[in-house]
Amino acid sequence: MKIVVAYKWAPNPQDATVGAAGAVDWSRAKPAISEYDPVAVELARELADATGGEVIGLTAGAKGVDATMARKAALSRRFDRAVIVADDSLQGAGSTELAAVLAAAVRHIGDVDLVITGDSSVDVGGKMVPTVLAGQLGWPAVAEVSAVTGGAGSVRVERAIAGGTQVLEISGPAVLAASTDAAVPRLPGMKDILAATKKPVQTLTVAELGVPATGSTVTVKGTSRPDLKARKGQMIDAKDPAAAAAELVAALRGTGAL
Repeated sequence: MKIVVAYKWAPNPQDATVGAAGAVDWSRAKPAISEYDPVAVELARELADATGGEVIGLTAGAKGVDATMARKAALSRRFDRAVIVADDSLQGAGSTELAAVLAAAVRHIGDVDLVITGDSSVDVGGKMVPTVLAGQLGWPAVAEVSAVTGGAGSVRVERAIAGGTQVLEISGPAVLAASTDAAVPRLPGMKDILAATKKPVQTLTVAELGVPATGSTVTVKGTSRPDLKARKGQMIDAKDPAAAAAELVAALRGTGAL
């Protein structure tokens, strides 16, 4: 059984800052495997071990996704091998573009039985890529997957729905998005980290996959948190309610709140 896990090498938004103009500064945000992707890896590994299958890590992004640290972090998660689409044309790529590239890479790998992804990416959190990827491949997509069993050609999938659990029997290839609590990811040990450097990696470009490089620019804006130290307190005497209300309105107008 050949299982592909699509993971994302992404910066952590907790490390980003927002400037006064509302632009998000990602320069200090450290990249890592997206928060929920290790859950997908664990599901895939358990299924592959039970069926004698193979787990292939797949990612796409700008050239940083093929950095030594990024490779080691991914392969130490117990992938058998990895396919990396590293192309600067994917800098800031949206969900549709990334899904098209991932679909082309899945077709390039060939004979894939399942693609498993995390619930969402830590940087965007749109939950769109698994569905769009499935559409590109012409495969069914199942979200909120909590368990997968079976073998090549047919799998039993459990997914969380409102009020309970739904069980599906799927014949043929499919794209599954794991729920956030589907499995407890194992932390890589020293043996895993050392073995990561010896695992095979294939690096591809968008052109090699035959996907048109559309390129895109994403501008993200947010609201910066006010500097709490810069706040000034103003006491209002409430003995005269009418005068206090007028003073409060004047103070709010003075700060631009009204």
